[in-house]
Amino acid sequence: MRVAGHWRLKRQRLTLEGEVCPSCRAPLFPPRDVCPECGKPAATPYTFSGRGTVYAFTTVYEPPAHFEQYRPYLLALVKLEEGPILTAQLTDVDPEEVSIGMPVEMVTRRLTEEGEEGLILYGYKFRPLVRQQVA
Repeated sequence: MRVAGHWRLKRQRLTLEGEVCPSCRAPLFPPRDVCPECGKPAATPYTFSGRGTVYAFTTVYEPPAHFEQYRPYLLALVKLEEGPILTAQLTDVDPEEVSIGMPVEMVTRRLTEEGEEGLILYGYKFRPLVRQQVA
């Protein structure tokens, strides 16, 4: 993917921006032209909270191209608080500590580097939820 493609996906990858259907109010991620719930056009931007829970997870030992240097790594299905389920890498956690139902939060991290120019690609990953201390 070239720079223009990454630029178009910037909001989705860096802030978890999806859409909410104006007809049935279904939250959609990734953004879609048509709501899968009601079949009507969906174009209202919506920024997700970035919080959710681990729905399922695995360890990737044989990664796709450009991810070899990260092997092994944790990959999870994360169910966002708002409902959608997405696939993401888990970070800042030991594999033995991961469990289904574990609260997680989105963080922006380096995904990979592409091309001779060294284009560094950033996107979302999830880490265990860091609870804010009340003063």
